[in-house]
Amino acid sequence: MPSSFIAPHLQAFFADYLCQQKRRSPQTILSCRDTFRLWLTFLRDHTGMEPSALRMADLDAPAVLSFLHYLEQQRGNSVRSRNIRLSAIRSFFRLVALRAPESIGIVTRVLAIPMKREDRKLIGYLTRSEMQALLAAPDHSKWSGRRDYALLLTLYNKQIPGNLSRKGGAPIIGKPRGVT
Repeated sequence: MPSSFIAPHLQAFFADYLCQQKRRSPQTILSCRDTFRLWLTFLRDHTGMEPSALRMADLDAPAVLSFLHYLEQQRGNSVRSRNIRLSAIRSFFRLVALRAPESIGIVTRVLAIPMKREDRKLIGYLTRSEMQALLAAPDHSKWSGRRDYALLLTLYNKQIPGNLSRKGGAPIIGKPRGVT
């Protein structure tokens, strides 16, 4: 019988769901672990409840939103980092929806929390000195370095990234050839 405590759900999430069912990478599992370590510490500090005593009702959408706000405002995390943490929490709640149907209301509200949009920094083009530094980076004593140098030099001479950037957002190498 499913428990209203979160501990059995967390154990199933890490031991079975992430490792066995989804076959996530060790890095993904560590990222999820860090997310829940931060979140459970946050909940303990703000509610006074130990993680072992938390129930599903304590993990409602306002608790998730206040945690996400804490990550951005007090810890100084970027929007990307916040969204990664939210993805881990959402993945957990998708499992909870299957294991504890009585918690479907809480799950639905948490899954409705949107990802935050982030501004992407655009690179207009690389200057000559930046391109020279890029071409000087590969190690010419190794085969892979010679390969990388040849590839970069070919792209530079053909101005392929410059052509792509006008359509797909890749950086323009050198000075722009004309008005785009």
